[in-house]
Order: sequence, then structure tokens, then C-alpha cells
Amino acid sequence: MHPKHLKIEDFTYDLPAEKIAYNPVNPRDQSKLLVYKDKKISENIYRNICDYLPENAVLVFNDTKVVKSRLFFKNENGANIEVFCLEPYGEAIDYEQHFLEQNSVTWICFIGKVSKWREQHLAKIINLDGTQVKLSAEIVGKLEDAYLVKFTWSPGEIPFGKVMDAAGATPLPPYIKRVAEKVDEDSYQTVYSENEGSVAAPTAGLHFTERVLNDFEEKGISSLFTTLHVGAGTFKPVKSEVMEDHIMHAEYLNITTDFLENLITKIQQPIITVGTTSTRTLESIYWMGNMIAKNPEISYEELKITQWLPYETEAVCTAEAAIKALVNWIKNTQQKHLSIETEIIIAPGYSFKIVKGLITNFHQPQSTLLLLVSALIGNDWKKIYKHALENDFRFLSYGDGSLLLPTK
Repeated sequence: MHPKHLKIEDFTYDLPAEKIAYNPVNPRDQSKLLVYKDKKISENIYRNICDYLPENAVLVFNDTKVVKSRLFFKNENGANIEVFCLEPYGEAIDYEQHFLEQNSVTWICFIGKVSKWREQHLAKIINLDGTQVKLSAEIVGKLEDAYLVKFTWSPGEIPFGKVMDAAGATPLPPYIKRVAEKVDEDSYQTVYSENEGSVAAPTAGLHFTERVLNDFEEKGISSLFTTLHVGAGTFKPVKSEVMEDHIMHAEYLNITTDFLENLITKIQQPIITVGTTSTRTLESIYWMGNMIAKNPEISYEELKITQWLPYETEAVCTAEAAIKALVNWIKNTQQKHLSIETEIIIAPGYSFKIVKGLITNFHQPQSTLLLLVSALIGNDWKKIYKHALENDFRFLSYGDGSLLLPTK
């Protein structure tokens, strides 16, 4: 069956509110870990995850950094208006460069209480290292389900990344109905976060501490880091009855040639992704390389992975050949990295090309993230989730997690 014809009602379960984690575990690595291996379930904590990883395993982490993308303004009558920055507006966004921009930037945004925004500009004064900065926002366009907002600030020589960090709040998931606290600035960020751009955390990585990462190194388990900036679309529910009518959200990859060349040297080892975002990244890399292998002259615009491409395109090369083709294509453009969108949807019927296992949290019913889990381990997802619900595991972003190792 083509995944287009999957019914989302087949991927549901009852998630009581008391099973959802609204606050993190401290320390992080004391979170509960469900291990699915050889079709059997066992339990431990993340501190001991090394004991369950295959020999010579390679872990691939998403090192994106969550930005303080919730900006609050007041209108002339004192009403609060929230501007939730989703992603920079434009083609082929270089996030690193974007956060260095001065004077003004334009973002795609959700706006809370937009009907109360009657002024041309909303403005606020923020204190940035002792400097008074005036930040203004103006709606300059309307999209189907969002707005284009232009931000300007003075003094304009301050990089936008610093302005957003001083003016904004941590974007906790929408089901956490509380104001973000100071502690969330650290707890809703992985310890290895580096590249700014996400408006939601790659939550599978929230359980890892420096001591766990050190354990990997001591036990010969390789760690590779790449970047996919997580968008608010990760929380987008599937509202259509069949997947054909669901539009998959796009997210930005930033892939360096150094990462790809390291991945080539590890390609024969068991590659385990930390999170669904890392999974989407690696599998998108394969399909981009596969397209290049078929058409070395392919353009940047044609290289974007649309949601159904993997199901409607012939796989003509090995994972190693695909990665090498992508490395050569990037180098031929005189670049050291590729920043590009992917809309890939991984659902039952998908054939994994690079990923052999997954570390991930417990996801919402009827979500594309649950589809991805099912694509990897089949209907055993129901057995796993039943066990988690009956054994006091905590669900969703701040919750516990699992190590999923499908049988070969």
C-alpha cells in the first residue's frame, strides 16, 4: 500500500493528560528508557543506554539550537499580542548568516490576538547588556495560515540573534499551558546544541548529559552531529482521514561536507539516529544523493525532497554512493555545506536506506512522528506504547523515551 492511502485513525491510542510530562526530569539522564530489542521490551534509564547499543554503533545527533522565538508586544490599549517566529522568510536561508543580520529581518510568524493589532507598528524596549534597544514589528504580508512580519531595531548594528535572545521567550510546546521559566532556557535545549534556528527542541536529545556522551567515547561508540532546524509544524496534527490529504511541513537541513565524509566512513556500522529529525535528515540525504546519481546536473531547486518522492522514485544506488554523490555536488558548487528544505514523510511502507535504529520520545496519537516509528518497527509500536502507558512512562517533549532496534 502506498502511504498516501494510510488512515490516520489506525495510528491512535488513548493518552490521558496525567501521562504527559509538563516539566523535565533533573538530572536529564535519570529519565526512564524503554528498550525494544529482538522484539522484546525491557526498562532502564538513559544513564545506562550504552549497555544496550550495538557494538560499533554510530549515533547521529541533531545539534540545532532552540531560539527564543516567542515575542510579546503590547498594543496602544495595553493588550498583549504574541508574535511567534516560525522561520526566516526567503529562499535558501543561511541561518548562521541570518542571525548576524543588522537593522531588519522578515519572518513567517503566527500572531496571537491579531485582531487587536491595529497599529502599523508594535514596539518594545529591551535591555541588552546595558544598552536600550527599541524593537519594532510590522505586518508586511499574509500567507495561508501565517503572517510576514518585518522586525526592525535600533541601534541597528546589533545582530538579530542577540536581539531575539534578549526580547523573546523559550517556545515550549503548545500543550504545555504555562509560562516558560528561566529553567526552561536550559532544560528545553540539548547539552550539545550549537546552530541557532529551531522553534521546537529535538526532544530525543534532551535526555543526554555530558557524562553519557563521555560514556559513548569511552566505549568506542561514535557520535556525529548534523543540523535540522525544527519547525512548529512538528506539532501539526494530521486532520485528514487519509495521509494523501495531509501536507507535510518543511524543515531546513544544514549539511556540511565534513559530516557527510565522516558518515561515509561509518556507513557499514549500525547507524542509530537520536530523534525523528536526525532520521529525516539522514534519509533525505540518501534521496538527494540518489537524485544526483541519476542526474548529476540537477539544480538546487530540484534537489528539495518533497513528501512523497521516496515512494515514487527508484532507488538506483547504495547509501555510500548516494552520500558520495551529494558530497561531490556540494563541492562542485564551491560550497562546504548545503542549506535546503525537506518535506520527507516517513510512514509505513518506507524502506530505510541509512538508519538502523532510533532513540526517540513517546509521540502524540495520530501524528506523523508516530507514523515514522511505525515505519521502523511495524505494528509493535502498539505493544511498546501499551507497555509505556501501563508502566508510568512520561509522554511527549519533556517525557521519557525509547531505544528502538528493529530486527534485521
